[in-house]
Amino acid sequence: MKDAVIVEAVRTPIGKRNGGLSGVHPADLSATVLQGLVDRTGLDPALVEDVIWGCVSQVGEQSMNVGRYGVLAAGWPESVPSTTVDRQCGSSQQAAAFAAAGVMAGHYDIVVAGGVESMSRVQMFSSVENGPGHPQSPLVTARYGDQLVPQGIGAEMIAEKWGLNRERLDSIAVRSHERAAAAIDAGRFAGQIVPVTTPEGVVVDTDEGVRRGTTLETLAKLKTPFQENGRVTAGNASQISDGAAALLIMTAEKARDLGLTPIARFVSSAVVGVDPITMLTGPIPATRKILDRSGIPLSEIGVFEVNEAFASVIGAWEDEIGPDTDKVNPNGGAIALGHPLGGSGARVMTTMLHHMRDNDIQYGLQAICEGGGMANATILELLR
Repeated sequence: MKDAVIVEAVRTPIGKRNGGLSGVHPADLSATVLQGLVDRTGLDPALVEDVIWGCVSQVGEQSMNVGRYGVLAAGWPESVPSTTVDRQCGSSQQAAAFAAAGVMAGHYDIVVAGGVESMSRVQMFSSVENGPGHPQSPLVTARYGDQLVPQGIGAEMIAEKWGLNRERLDSIAVRSHERAAAAIDAGRFAGQIVPVTTPEGVVVDTDEGVRRGTTLETLAKLKTPFQENGRVTAGNASQISDGAAALLIMTAEKARDLGLTPIARFVSSAVVGVDPITMLTGPIPATRKILDRSGIPLSEIGVFEVNEAFASVIGAWEDEIGPDTDKVNPNGGAIALGHPLGGSGARVMTTMLHHMRDNDIQYGLQAICEGGGMANATILELLR
């Protein structure tokens, strides 16, 4: 079986809701990172055999296979195909897993994986609210009744089950903002970000969601909208955001032929299902599954990127897995940076990959919880 290697990984800055990227069509956000791969590698885009793109709210401007329109918006040859996949918040991580599997199996020599979400322009749940019917069919309702609840309530259930108090959740949020601010100030994101020029000619080159000076005292004042006297707030949950990210994946042989230096290889991928009620506990079994499958002990993982959908997800995962918390989301996560749903998996992978290269870390592990009760996990190995 062939190795699947990542040659380049880029992302846009993450725009906050109605912020600097809100005027950019999601296909054009996609085009920005696709062209960013070409600009950085000199690759002829005609050589790309497929573009596998993640997107969650596939309606309106993100409908009709937004990945294909991203390819066309980038000015790439019409011969380059694309498909758009939805595994909820892990959509673009799943896109990368599909791309890597295709390379390993010999179906591709060169493929791009990534994703996009413009939550300012295509609001979350638009596909449910603007369409006929509901995804919960009569048979699903018969199985679960009224137990299927919004994610925020699921996050409250997790906090209750794992005994995570409000201060613990807010502490995770403060940590995220502090680390993200430090990463921006140190220029650690500069090498992974492709600046976006808006239709008005404004250049956006920095993540917008970081709230500097966030403290436990300021977070303690926020309301708990999902449960009276609860623990989950807007301050310890991920932000509604806009953004895109992309990774150039190929065989090691093809990289050598093209004179490109691989950054890392895919070691293993895993996907799991969990109960769709609490829904967000998937990173726990996904992490255990991929560690067992890969044979790599927890102690050898040098960085963990676990998507900060809610602080309770991180708290429960840390308590169950027992990592060195200094290695968990070392540059901040979705609570501070934002969570552009379909683009987050590739954004997280891009950030992890650059952190591994910058710090000579051999193994990195990424996990993302997903709506409906699922999770993806991926382990990458740095190629020195």
